[in-house]
Amino acid sequence: MALHQQCKAFLDQLASMGGTPLHEMTPIEARGVALPPDLAGPEQPVHRVIDRTVPGPAGRIPVRIYTPIPADRLPGLVYFHGGGMVIGSLDSSDRPCRDLAHLGGRVVVSVDYRLAPEHPFPAAVDDAYAATKYVIENAGEFGIDGSQVAVGGESAGGNLAAVTALRCRQSVHPPLAFQLLIYPQVDFTDDSPSMREFGNGHFITSDLLAYFERHYLKAGQDPRHHEVSPLMADLRGLPPAFVLTAECDPLRDQGEAYARKLERAGVPVTLKRYEGMIHPFFSLGGIMDGGRVAIADAAAALKRASEVQARA
Repeated sequence: MALHQQCKAFLDQLASMGGTPLHEMTPIEARGVALPPDLAGPEQPVHRVIDRTVPGPAGRIPVRIYTPIPADRLPGLVYFHGGGMVIGSLDSSDRPCRDLAHLGGRVVVSVDYRLAPEHPFPAAVDDAYAATKYVIENAGEFGIDGSQVAVGGESAGGNLAAVTALRCRQSVHPPLAFQLLIYPQVDFTDDSPSMREFGNGHFITSDLLAYFERHYLKAGQDPRHHEVSPLMADLRGLPPAFVLTAECDPLRDQGEAYARKLERAGVPVTLKRYEGMIHPFFSLGGIMDGGRVAIADAAAALKRASEVQARA
């Protein structure tokens, strides 16, 4: 299927604006560039939004908690924003988190993990794991049922969700219940057909991915390490997963390879490719029909996971 017309219009508009590419900016400059929040759609009202911190390995970690309805023990979702481990923030994922809380019936805890290059690997992983472990072990503080905590994230956040699930496999009780992996970056060595076909002119580029990697990994760090590229890990014993990919995304093939490897490892997994879509479509539901469909699909998968867990 060809690039969806709504994606093409978005890319054409970006191209007409010109400007310096992100990969030619400093990280500080790149963090000052953000898509307008309205591109994600209207702000979904929820019962309560609170900013607080949780303990981390290098100090307190900021989190934002979205509670959809007044309740004491809702399922939970610990969420990690995208941005290549270099850019992104609680604000950049605010509207998708609101949507997932409202439609998924879960308390969403969005994590503001440390960014590279100031804090290279494994700082983001350490923060993601610490925040998730704290939420599970102190679920009552968040109005969450500790036996129904999922992890999720978009792009680099999908990487952190996958790696956090790996770390939690033997070290957290109750165990994680679910993974929501939204076009996750799970292989820093990727040279797949989708990387070659869509690595230029489709929003996220091979140049930008290389820029993120240079800042995230220090000299000598192995991109094949299983906590950098979880596609290299043993995936047995992980929680069920919903993996979303976009057809016209350089990261498509590695996300789908991860889903297949989960399945071979005996992990229940649902994989859905969104035809004609580009990398950030999940957060562009205000201008892309596919984004709204994906948000609804993700929320439905979270609800199904809760129902399965409740019957177990």
